[in-house]
Amino acid sequence: MPKKAPVELDLYLPIDLPEDIAILFSKCQAKLGLIPNVLVSYAHRPEKLRVFSQYYNELMLGDSGLTKKEREMIAVVVSSANDCWYCQVAHGAALRQYTGDPVLGEAITLNYRYADVTDRQRAMLDFAMKLTTKSAELTAHDRDLLRNYGFSEEDIWDICEVASFFNMSNRLASATGMKPNHEYHFQARERGADKAS
Repeated sequence: MPKKAPVELDLYLPIDLPEDIAILFSKCQAKLGLIPNVLVSYAHRPEKLRVFSQYYNELMLGDSGLTKKEREMIAVVVSSANDCWYCQVAHGAALRQYTGDPVLGEAITLNYRYADVTDRQRAMLDFAMKLTTKSAELTAHDRDLLRNYGFSEEDIWDICEVASFFNMSNRLASATGMKPNHEYHFQARERGADKAS
C-alpha cells in the first residue's frame, strides 16, 4: 500500500510517483534537507501538485519589486492572522533564514507590529493584514498609502497576490490537518544563519 499523505484525511500517495514529481522531491531533499509536507500532501493528485508548485515558485521566487524576504514577511503575517500552524512554522523558518535574525523572524510571526521593520514594510504588512481580516473594507485610501511609501502598481498587485495565496493555502492546511515538518522548528535559530535577500 502506498504511503499516507501527512494530513488527517485518509489520502494515499501513488505507488510510483511520476518522474517529474520524483525529481522535484529529490531537489527539495537536496536543497532543503526535507520534502515539505505541503508538497507530499498534494502528491496524491500529481496534476494539482504541479500547478501548486509552479504557482508558488513564480509567486515567491520569481521576479518582483518585493524582495523574497518581504514576500515571506507577508506569508508569515497572513498565516499568523489565520492561526495556520503549518505555514507559521514553515514560513517562520524561511523568514528566519532570509533575515538572518531569529529574533526579528519570531517577532514578525508573533506580532509584526512590534517587529523592527521599516515604515514601508509595516505599511505593506498592515495592508496584508487588512486584506486577510477585513478584505471588503479595503479602499482606494489603503492602496494610496502603499503608493505613498513608494510601492508601484505591480508591487501592490504582488502584495495582494501573495496575501491572497496564503489565505487560500492557510485554509487548506488547517482544514485538512496538515502537519509541518519537524525540522522547520529548529532551522535558522542562530543570528546570521543563512541570511538571504
